[in-house]
Amino acid sequence: MSEKHHKPEVPQPPHPEQRKEPLPWQTPKSPQEDPECPDKLQAILDSPSYIPAVEDVDFLDGDDARGVRLQLDYLKPDRLLKQHGVQHTIVVFGSTRIIEPSAAQQKVQRLREALLADSNDQELQRRLFVAERILAKSHYYDIARQFSQLVANAGEGPLDSRLVIMTGGGPGMMEAANRGAHDAGGKTVGLNITLPREQYPNPYITPELCFQFHYFSLRKMHFVLRARALVAFPGGYGTFDELFETLTLIQTRKIKPIPVVLVGEAFWQKAFDVDFLVEEGVIDAEDRELFWFAETAEDIWSGLQDWYQRNGESLIAK
Repeated sequence: MSEKHHKPEVPQPPHPEQRKEPLPWQTPKSPQEDPECPDKLQAILDSPSYIPAVEDVDFLDGDDARGVRLQLDYLKPDRLLKQHGVQHTIVVFGSTRIIEPSAAQQKVQRLREALLADSNDQELQRRLFVAERILAKSHYYDIARQFSQLVANAGEGPLDSRLVIMTGGGPGMMEAANRGAHDAGGKTVGLNITLPREQYPNPYITPELCFQFHYFSLRKMHFVLRARALVAFPGGYGTFDELFETLTLIQTRKIKPIPVVLVGEAFWQKAFDVDFLVEEGVIDAEDRELFWFAETAEDIWSGLQDWYQRNGESLIAK
């Protein structure tokens, strides 16, 4: 007769964390074995080398970890933008100093009143002149706000995050652009940068889509990475930086061409004499066609749609 087959007994699955008997390294060496052991062990635990790399701020801030920081500056925003369904952006730039008309008017009024008390104060005269120039441009705040409302309401409406407004996250024209999308109930992105003096984001950015970068280079990359258009309002060094970098990328075909709109022809013709550059031979005549001018929110929006139709594409990706 054959031997009877015994089914093996299956042991109870172990606890995922706890053991019945601790492993040797779960208990420090006894001071009875070595009286100096506690002090030696504490010295090890207190040593900077024992801090896990991901928690060691001094290490992460050092030169050796720069490559890691660059990766993190890219990865975190990229992950969250994907999670929120943001496929494409319209990037809006402009001066942080151009404020909404009511605030600009109040500033002019305060300076005029101050000047009445001392009409010979040259510094007050200068500040009033600048404030009046800002007031003259403050209507661009409303235009940026109206334009971003059009963007937020495009596609399937404000809940459609395939195309959203992206700004540098600061005040002025960037605030206006984020504010319009916020008014419409749409998501809107702000890319802030750490600076020696703290930069506060404007309050109209979607909280989950406001990012703070350490590196300008990675911030610039995210501006261009999903951009379907660049809309530049009157601005200073920061606006010029982003504008000319984008134009260079398009000119050299380092990126696929995207439409670039300069809002406020009178300002841009004076600030940026493209005809002079062509005449001097430092750019080609065709480089004039890398951008165009607009004056109203409707002009910007219809121009972008027309550009994509001519290119056989849709402004809002499907």
